[in-house]
Amino acid sequence: MRASTSGYVDVGPVELYYERHGRGRPMVLLHGAMGTIESCFTGLLPALVDNFEVFAVELQGHGHTADVDRRLAYDLMAQDVGRFVGELGLGPVDIVGYSMGGAVALELARHQPTLVRRLVWFGGVSYRREGLHPEMLGDMGDMVSALEGSVWQQAYQRVAPRPQDWPQLVLKVGELDATFPGWSEDQVRAIAHPLLLIVGDADIVRLEHVVDMFHLLGGGVLGDLAGIPPARLAVLPGTSHVGILERTAWLESMINDFLEASIA
Repeated sequence: MRASTSGYVDVGPVELYYERHGRGRPMVLLHGAMGTIESCFTGLLPALVDNFEVFAVELQGHGHTADVDRRLAYDLMAQDVGRFVGELGLGPVDIVGYSMGGAVALELARHQPTLVRRLVWFGGVSYRREGLHPEMLGDMGDMVSALEGSVWQQAYQRVAPRPQDWPQLVLKVGELDATFPGWSEDQVRAIAHPLLLIVGDADIVRLEHVVDMFHLLGGGVLGDLAGIPPARLAVLPGTSHVGILERTAWLESMINDFLEASIA
């Protein structure tokens, strides 16, 4: 899908690559770890552009955006996105993030709430590392070798300014996963923005953990009496972490409904 505009925005330590698609209320779209716009959103992007002006961003070290001498961290990537939104005068903006991108969006809402209107986090939703399945918490082995020839590596190498930096990106993502402490229950409760959580029933996170997060955000009430809260939860059947990217029709309907809904 051809973007109507693409280019770079200098946000200080990083020059973020972005593509602009469609027209309507602005939306920032954030990919997952080791992903690119192409590898994460080939299916979803065309489904969003009829209702939104989508600004798809590639984060530090991902895709067209070159890496810098800086650790990969949610707070730093959120600062980058905040500066991007400010430079283009987009805020407050809806933010839709897949996996790592959703965590970046949540961190942005925590620290720069005036830039964010509503949030959608789909795939791998978790507020603590312990929320992942146990298989995700052990020794992941040599991920550089394991990802050799994967769709993620191939997409990266097609667009990266330095394709030879792929191993560095994989190692930085591994360090991020291993060291990020997560958010406390109080920090999650303090998020006031309307937030839609979407996971697969065979995702990388335990469903009970996602439900706990939903409750912390104020969800899980008796809606006929208390009203529908700003937090929403969707569990997609027969859907894995990577497979959720193929659930375009479900994602489109849920995202559009949530972002257009009247919320008290």
